[in-house]
Amino acid sequence: MGAMASPAAERPCPDPPSGVLAGLYTFQWCEFNLRLPLVSTLAVAVCLFAGVLAGHPGAGLIAGGGAFTVGFGANQRIADSRLIPMIAGILATSSAAFAGTVAGHRDYWMLVAAAGSAAIYGILSTRNAGVAWVGQQAFVFMIVATAFPTGLHGGLNRAALVAAGGIVQLLFTSAGLRLMPGLRKDIFTLATSVLSHVYEEDWAITRRLRNLPSFLPTLSRHEAFGYSLRLVLTSLAATELYRRLGIQSGYWIPMTALLVQRPEAMDTVTRATARIVGTVAGAWLGSLFIAHVAPRPEILAAITAIFALLALATNAVNYGLFTACLTGYIVFLLSLNEIPGSVIAHRRMGCTALGGLIAIAFHADALLRLRRSESRQRSEERAA
Repeated sequence: MGAMASPAAERPCPDPPSGVLAGLYTFQWCEFNLRLPLVSTLAVAVCLFAGVLAGHPGAGLIAGGGAFTVGFGANQRIADSRLIPMIAGILATSSAAFAGTVAGHRDYWMLVAAAGSAAIYGILSTRNAGVAWVGQQAFVFMIVATAFPTGLHGGLNRAALVAAGGIVQLLFTSAGLRLMPGLRKDIFTLATSVLSHVYEEDWAITRRLRNLPSFLPTLSRHEAFGYSLRLVLTSLAATELYRRLGIQSGYWIPMTALLVQRPEAMDTVTRATARIVGTVAGAWLGSLFIAHVAPRPEILAAITAIFALLALATNAVNYGLFTACLTGYIVFLLSLNEIPGSVIAHRRMGCTALGGLIAIAFHADALLRLRRSESRQRSEERAA
């Protein structure tokens, strides 16, 4: 999921600790804000309850997932607009859901789709955080949809439900933030900018692809290329494992592997550890609740909305805490489709651990170099 935008302009946060694995125990509570998450959660709740009341909780689940994801787009910025990332997110996630549904999870086409989607995300990561978020969510929706291969007709239905949920979120967020007057302008801006970009830069596409790694200011050309390549290799390895295991919810393996992958080895280790710990906590609490309470669909929809609110509100506070809330949301969300909560929890825990380990494994060379460097530094200190 996408990162929440920091409200630092309104309420500055102190710099987080820079120690090893500091992200595991650091909580930025100054980033906690309920105003926008409450608005976004209302859109998710509308989709979920509409599906339950219409007798199609599965459709509400898909639309609610679209609304939930697009809600994070309001915290991104493209061309200084909150709405453009949301509009782009709707287009990307619905298109990716269609592609994943058609590709399926047992054919080699899924590997092609995963590698291509990861490559696009890696390239976009060198441009802009908001644009990169769009690419990341496209990969997530594509890989999830591969678990539900239903052909062209089913793919169109799934894409339509994802888009419908995203549009509901867009309307709720626009109204909640009083941005409705800018909606038409942002849609027009997005369309014209895409057309002008294609027209003006088509002749230079080869040069831009060659120079693409240099667009990321915090990484060198070598590091940027290495990060993009690592994303592709990580997604390929994790997707192949998902394909061979044949578990429907095994899509959490490549999803986790891509989401926790970072340019720096220790950042990847920290993020993977936080996601695994958070997933275990959220899955355990969610499955325990469902096992002892066995709530009706209406209650499940309400609890799902509550966990959506918590996930939206804590994303910038601590990644492990956010993951725990997100996992609770997933457990209750999928329970709406009559999948046993305990089954969801155990599958998510196992698949998340595998995905995190795969991401870390692709940093093995960097971790070994870091260990040798630390050993050499200690030896020099003793010699001095």
